[in-house]
Amino acid sequence: MSRPIQLTFLGGAGTVTGSRTLVSAGGRTFLLDCGLFQGYKTLRLMNRESFGFDPERLDAVVLTHAHLDHSGALPLLVKQGFRGSVFATPATIELARILLPDSGRLQEEDAEYANRRKTSKHVPALPLYTEQDARDALQRFEPLPFDEIDDVIPGIRLRMRPAGHILGAASVEISMNGTTVLFSGDLGRPDDRIMHAPAPIDHADHVVLESTYGDRLHEVRDSEPVIGEAIRRTAARGGTVVIPAFAVGRAQSILYAIYRLKQQGAIPDIPVFLNSPMAIDMTEIYHRYRSEHRLSDAECAGMCRVAKMVRTVEESRALNAMKYPAVIVSASGMATGGRVLHHLKALAPDRRNTILFAGYQAPGTRGGRLVAGETSTRIHGQDVPVRAEVLALEGMSAHADAQQLVDWLATSPTPPRSIFLNHGEPGPADALRQRIERRLGWNAYAVRLGQRIELAS
Repeated sequence: MSRPIQLTFLGGAGTVTGSRTLVSAGGRTFLLDCGLFQGYKTLRLMNRESFGFDPERLDAVVLTHAHLDHSGALPLLVKQGFRGSVFATPATIELARILLPDSGRLQEEDAEYANRRKTSKHVPALPLYTEQDARDALQRFEPLPFDEIDDVIPGIRLRMRPAGHILGAASVEISMNGTTVLFSGDLGRPDDRIMHAPAPIDHADHVVLESTYGDRLHEVRDSEPVIGEAIRRTAARGGTVVIPAFAVGRAQSILYAIYRLKQQGAIPDIPVFLNSPMAIDMTEIYHRYRSEHRLSDAECAGMCRVAKMVRTVEESRALNAMKYPAVIVSASGMATGGRVLHHLKALAPDRRNTILFAGYQAPGTRGGRLVAGETSTRIHGQDVPVRAEVLALEGMSAHADAQQLVDWLATSPTPPRSIFLNHGEPGPADALRQRIERRLGWNAYAVRLGQRIELAS
């Protein structure tokens, strides 16, 4: 008698962060994604808790994409004894080679700053992991290209399907003993200006579907004119537009929008700075993976040339002293860390400036609190008044909205036996459950953190 497939949701359940699903099948156990918890402190503290399994006994990790809420805990896993392989698409591996060491380096810098300024309750403040820990984790990566069916985990067939969202992002299809489970990963939008639409479903007996935007539809209004309006308005009052942007995906979308606006003469020819060494490297990777996105070589070049690339700390500091209008694009996207914090610290108190958030801001993050109207924010142990104009662009999201998620499900030639909703807060996940049941007549279930599910074959 064959063993059933078991799924245990150890992250990304009831929340949009810390994605981790333990899969047990055919006597093998592997982890689908290994992300960091971000946002509220109660979630961040979970990064320092046990994984809920023995990393030394784990056979493999399969990574849907490189964003840190899906990949950022891999260095911790390796640090705690994991010695298996991490399977990911080639583009995801390239992005992870930049993202993970940068994450470790930032944590070391934040800990060093906290110890020097005595801003932490912990003495000494310690990073979750170091840059070297991240480089050690990268040694475990092995490429698994799109649409190649492989039994890299003995007895289990794996296939990576294009998911849109960002470069390298995949939906992961696993098959064993005639049963197929499809993990959507983070699904992109069919109308994205840069990324291709997610691949349709070939076949799935069970689907694990993200639900980040399960309770809403993206604005029909194009975000590009809104960005143009914000830049024109801020420039007219002599201010700077600060755009916190994820280094992977969002920064490139912002630069492409600014490139198009400048081409159209829709914004003044003020300087634009990309102040994130990581985002600079990411942008260059787009040239090497032309088949995974819609941009032509000329558009790729324009996206890269529209901004001055800021690499050094000295150049970064100089931006805060500028006396003329400009645009600064800098990580991180939810203003949880990185160089953008220094810009917010310097520029948020000035009414001439604008802070423009592009995309979803998780509750509990600094970005989430500022978008909600917080008039003061704490940065590096100091309370910083926020007098700058604060704007949020929901339309820039790289996630499919509620109807787009249902439309993707509907590409399945036959109804799946079960649909499990993860990577969503309780409200959006339940709203998506109801939408699926109303529109498709299929049963769907929102999963709980720690829940174990045994799938029928």
